[in-house]
Amino acid sequence: MEPIVIISILGGGILLLLLAGAKAKPLKFAGKLLIQITAGAFCLFLLNAAGAAMNLHLPINLATSAISGILGLPGIAALLVIKTVILA
Repeated sequence: MEPIVIISILGGGILLLLLAGAKAKPLKFAGKLLIQITAGAFCLFLLNAAGAAMNLHLPINLATSAISGILGLPGIAALLVIKTVILA
């Protein structure tokens, strides 16, 4: 499926929920969670950019972004420990 179709479906679903009078609290929670996951992905990107000289790389995907976004620095530290100690 093309990205424009997926974006259109998601946008239409969000618009439908807003027009149907969905409760504001779940939407607020979902929005906050989405912002945290996006911030986590950005932090992982910065870590990968800064850690390139030390051969330090963490993959940026939904799981690692959610862990780093929700847990913050302890989450990033946990991901680093898992990668270097358990997976090495």
